[in-house]
Amino acid sequence: MKVEAFLFAGVAAFFAVTAGLYGWWSGEPAGTAALVIAFLMGGVVSFFCAVQYRRKGRRPQDRRDAEVAEASGPLEFFPPNSPWPLVTACGAALTATGVVYGLWLFLIGVGVLARGVLGMVFQYVHRRE
Repeated sequence: MKVEAFLFAGVAAFFAVTAGLYGWWSGEPAGTAALVIAFLMGGVVSFFCAVQYRRKGRRPQDRRDAEVAEASGPLEFFPPNSPWPLVTACGAALTATGVVYGLWLFLIGVGVLARGVLGMVFQYVHRRE
C-alpha cells in the first residue's frame, strides 16, 4: 500500500496547491473550502494507506516474485448483519431535517446519529480473531 499512499499524497498535494492559488486569486470562500476539503480527503486516504503499509508490510500484489496462492484465504472480517447503518441513516436524515424545522429536531437527530455511529464502531469490539 506504499504506492497507494504516495498516489493519494500526490492528489492531496495537488488540491492543497490548487486551494492556495484559487483562494489567493479568486477570494471566493466556497470554492476554496471545497478544495480544502478535497485536500483533507486525499490526505486521510494517504494516511490510512501509509498506516496499513507500516502495520502489515508488503502485500503479495506488491512483489513481482509472488505466487497467486499467497494472496488466497480470508482477507478481513465482514459483519453478517447489523442494524446500525439503518440507525445512522435515520439519524443523518433527522439531523438534516432538523436544520430546516428547528433545533429540537436537529438535537434529536444528533443523538440518533451519535448512537448509530457508536453502535457501528463498537459492535464487534469483543470479537476474537
